[in-house]
Amino acid sequence: MKKQLIECVPNFSEGRDMSLIKQITDQIESVPGVKLLDVDPGKATNRTVVTFVGEPEPVVEAAFLAIKKASEILDMRKHKGEHPRMGATDVCPLVPVSNISMEETARYAHQLAARVGRELDIPVYLYESAATSPERRNLADVRAGEYEGLPAKLALPEWKPDYGPARFHARAGATVIGARDFLVAYNINLNTTSERRANSVAFDVREKGRIKRIGDPVNGEILLDEHGEPQREPGLLKSVKAIGWFIEEYGIAQISMNLTNISETPLHLAFEACAQSAENRGLRVTGSELVGLTPLKVLLDAGKYFLQKQRRSLGVSEEELIKIAVRSLGLDELAPFDPKKKIIEYLLEDPANSRLIRMDLRSFSNITASESVAPGGGSISAYVGALGVSLAAMVANLSSHKRQWDDRWEEFSVWAEKGQTLKDELLRLVDEDTIAFNGIIEAFRLPKSTEEEKAVRSEAIQAATRVAIETPFRVMQACYQAFDLIEAMVKKGNPNSMSDAGVGALCARAAIHGAFMNVKINLKGFKDQAYAEATVAKATEIAAKADEWEQRIRQYIHQEIEK
Repeated sequence: MKKQLIECVPNFSEGRDMSLIKQITDQIESVPGVKLLDVDPGKATNRTVVTFVGEPEPVVEAAFLAIKKASEILDMRKHKGEHPRMGATDVCPLVPVSNISMEETARYAHQLAARVGRELDIPVYLYESAATSPERRNLADVRAGEYEGLPAKLALPEWKPDYGPARFHARAGATVIGARDFLVAYNINLNTTSERRANSVAFDVREKGRIKRIGDPVNGEILLDEHGEPQREPGLLKSVKAIGWFIEEYGIAQISMNLTNISETPLHLAFEACAQSAENRGLRVTGSELVGLTPLKVLLDAGKYFLQKQRRSLGVSEEELIKIAVRSLGLDELAPFDPKKKIIEYLLEDPANSRLIRMDLRSFSNITASESVAPGGGSISAYVGALGVSLAAMVANLSSHKRQWDDRWEEFSVWAEKGQTLKDELLRLVDEDTIAFNGIIEAFRLPKSTEEEKAVRSEAIQAATRVAIETPFRVMQACYQAFDLIEAMVKKGNPNSMSDAGVGALCARAAIHGAFMNVKINLKGFKDQAYAEATVAKATEIAAKADEWEQRIRQYIHQEIEK
């Protein structure tokens, strides 16, 4: 199962004394499963922005500890800075990164806010997607009046905190916690040195557009509305802030953008809009620059977008999608683009959890054939299944590019995407099966001198054994889900590759039976008999159906070959 990841970007009201900030970031780094990505202090603003990432529960714990430490060591009564603020931890947004919805992220924001209000006695307001009312969605509205205006604000019924007391906390102030979309800082490179022309493109695309003028668009008289405010011509893109500037270091002008909702305006659409606007103005986009980090999905979506424009199958590997995105967006024009340093999920990877699938074929075979008990049959079953699914995905991709089948490319693209998804799941399970086995070994090594130690050891063994049962069972499920893909490629795919899909069926069936043996052997000694019986029943059904499906596919292939 893919990990859920969220990012937390708390802003602390201290940007000059880094010893204080380190005390806060030490709290964050004390939580297992959380990775501190960035610490960005500002002297003029007297404010530090911290970025860390992890699974939801550890991130919420780390955020709480950081807010707690900030309330203990920072004193808002002494704080001065250029940036608006209302608390020691001024704002603390949670951002969905991968495999988690905004709604789920908002629930974690409420969980964090409730704990801060309850345990720290700090007034907490919720904003953006976690807001309890439309009037509280906008951070600027919630923060209006800042720290100095808090005593009066807390006395107003309409500004009662969402969590915590409606009582002024002189030292910590108030904190705003929320859930918002990922913000991507993105620059588009132009073949000009003119900042004014770059600004023209920026005004075309940014959400707030440009001010309306009479006659000359630059120097003409500004049109005002009935309230005396300048009228605006909206830009092409929602949730985009942009401005043009000249970068002396590169000798080019750029459009500098903040994409504040990548679900509404993804990276590739911002690039395309700028390219079209530039062309309309006699300019050309030569490439782009990604500032900071990005979720993996941003580049995968871009890769798929550009493949779709070419009417090519989207069912290619993750690595290939990233390569296509980098080339199409020109992300390596100004400097080499290293996905391992720019993609959040890759920064969080633990090499120990993907040791096997990173090996070359010879090394993988050698370690399997060594005196080590792992990797064993479970990991090999997962890998055999991955190879089988890969063959089916290959046939789907070949079929999508077959001459005279141009009108069917989308049909085969859908099949190929399914194959890639199942292949990636099975590759993860290659390592997860070995990790699960090692978990049992570690549990058996726990001390057992006292009754309490024996109880802890027994519970750990049972928990590890359950993981070791569920992992090969997931191999069985993934391989079984591949059979409709395999059969479709045998009967509908490129006929010259029918036997390749047939080999895929043989691999999937072998993987299912290999994984089934691992399920059964790990069930020996497992105490929950009801769970054991139910698991065996489900696994037996999968194995039987896989046998029937594989036999039908094999018979069909032989009949077609012998015609």
